[in-house]
Amino acid sequence: MPQNKKEGIFFTTIVCFSMVLSMSAYNLLLHGQFSLSNLLGGLVPGFIVAFIFDVLIVSLPAKKIAFALPINKEKKIQMIIAVSSCMVLGMVFFMSMYGVIMQFGFTENFLSYYIGAFFKNLIMALPLQLLIVGPICRRILSMSRQSRWLKETNN
Repeated sequence: MPQNKKEGIFFTTIVCFSMVLSMSAYNLLLHGQFSLSNLLGGLVPGFIVAFIFDVLIVSLPAKKIAFALPINKEKKIQMIIAVSSCMVLGMVFFMSMYGVIMQFGFTENFLSYYIGAFFKNLIMALPLQLLIVGPICRRILSMSRQSRWLKETNN
């Protein structure tokens, strides 16, 4: 887990980018619209929206909820699972809404499209974050600590 502000921004950026890339590909495949141009065309706007949701809306409440759960906070793996799961739930909540609005607009079928998208995204995003993206990004963060380029300096 990040230990300072620089690490926090770096970690949030790589996790957010990895999840947006993966979930965009997943959703394009689900809708039979996968192509490199569709993936790349939606990647930057999707990343910007996801990053804003993550930093400004989801992160703080997700961490508060995770820390309030009845888990052993001394066990790092339990904290990782709790925080990651709460983050995924929050991000799927908002990004499914974003995806439905981008694909269909805000129509009378919005709620049914949204509920379907939410559950389809959740069943992919949770294991993706817990088993692939999270561990890889934590490894990248660990390697960046060894190179010391994310160390905060007090000048």
